[in-house]
Amino acid sequence: MVAFVIRRLIQSLLVMFFVALVAFTMFRFVGDPVHQMVGIETSMEEREALRERLGLRDPLIVQFARFVGNAAIGDFGLSYQHKRPVAEMLLERLPATLELSLVSAVFALAVGLPMGVYTGLHRHGVLSKFFLTISLIGISLPTFLIGILLIYLFSVQLGVLPSFGRGSVVDLGGWRTNFLTVDGWKALIMPSITLGLFQLTLIMRLVRSEMLEVLRTDYIKFARARGLADRAINFGHALKNTMVPVITITGLQLGSIIAFAIITETVFQWPGMGQMFLLAVQNVDIPIMASYLILIAFFFVVINLIVDILYYVVDPRLRVDTATANGHG
Repeated sequence: MVAFVIRRLIQSLLVMFFVALVAFTMFRFVGDPVHQMVGIETSMEEREALRERLGLRDPLIVQFARFVGNAAIGDFGLSYQHKRPVAEMLLERLPATLELSLVSAVFALAVGLPMGVYTGLHRHGVLSKFFLTISLIGISLPTFLIGILLIYLFSVQLGVLPSFGRGSVVDLGGWRTNFLTVDGWKALIMPSITLGLFQLTLIMRLVRSEMLEVLRTDYIKFARARGLADRAINFGHALKNTMVPVITITGLQLGSIIAFAIITETVFQWPGMGQMFLLAVQNVDIPIMASYLILIAFFFVVINLIVDILYYVVDPRLRVDTATANGHG
């Protein structure tokens, strides 16, 4: 187990190294930072002095080492547009994105898992066909269109949900949360459904296909021959073995939800990191773009590491394969 975790940690560090290299390349080659930071009236001498002070005259390897060292301690420099520390701006918007992503993931899992089990156990039923039709719509429609349709229905026509913003939030020592107010929960409903719908359909279809495959295996037939009840077979044996790939996909999809919340945040004017990133792209604010890239990669790496460990714990075959490999080694 320890060797497995160490290997995954080394792989995670390599991934973060290459992401940092890409982010540094953005800093170095996408526009001149000095031109972004000063006005047109600034003289060439002042520009050169600022370039010297920022260390832009140092060798590339020195600049890269300094960039990685600063990023490791959470120092991403100053925003060109806002003249504020990027880390401070990210921390302000991080709660909005994480809460939206968490609610979306819980919604996708809580609805997608039962739907997948039901359609796997009753594949010829009318309700199963209805669920599959809904899943096709969820996969086919683009995220922004789903968001616009929800806004039109629940905000414009029915007037029961807010069409933009986070609503009322409560500040818990720097963490501004939606979870403690009614307005906050109302504001979460449409964005979380919009963001989680694609993941919901993916989880439903994955669980359904895995259930159908597991129910055809010999040990399930043997369990039926022993006279076990359908509930014990379906939920005690079939569903348990279905959960291994579901854990993997769900974990990776949580990273995707965080990374691709940009469109949903834009449609609903949700004040999260994704909206800040889009504004940074429009204004070529490279420190924000680079730090967002590193932070999203960090989330992916951490979630992937947790998924790998859970996969190792849940699936005994992986432990056997690892032990065999170590024995041969």
